Amino acid sequence: MKGTYGSEWPSEEKIKRREMVAPEARYILICQYADSDIAKCFMKQDSGVECAHVTCRGGRLLGFVHYRFVVEEDVPVLYVYELQLESSVQGKGLGKFLMQLIELIACKSQMGAVMLTVQKSNTDAMAFYNNLGYVISSTSPSQVDPLDWNS
Repeated sequence: MKGTYGSEWPSEEKIKRREMVAPEARYILICQYADSDIAKCFMKQDSGVECAHVTCRGGRLLGFVHYRFVVEEDVPVLYVYELQLESSVQGKGLGKFLMQLIELIACKSQMGAVMLTVQKSNTDAMAFYNNLGYVISSTSPSQVDPLDWNS
């Protein structure tokens, strides 16, 4: 994260930490487990324990997406706050898969859109979202002419 935010990271880190623990924060985690741990998870599921709520305890966190349901410009949207993947799993389709899950959740929750923010300097992320069909919103600060506020 420090690389993305540069010298602004110390103040951004405090904001990110607050966002991540907010009650409205939602997560999808990608974890790697040993085969024996997966078998235990299936056994727990058969015994009535919800496997979907098992955290990465005993597993290795490979990535996550942090999202919230918010209202932007009077439209209910699913807002992606973070999508992070360990470098060893980047380029293998997991990011695309997570975004497909996000889009499905947004659709099933009757959200008007999926929105996210990307730093202009994060060219890899800009290319990733562009390849998935995302476009810069007309409400993006990068699209607003600061001299044209009265129009």
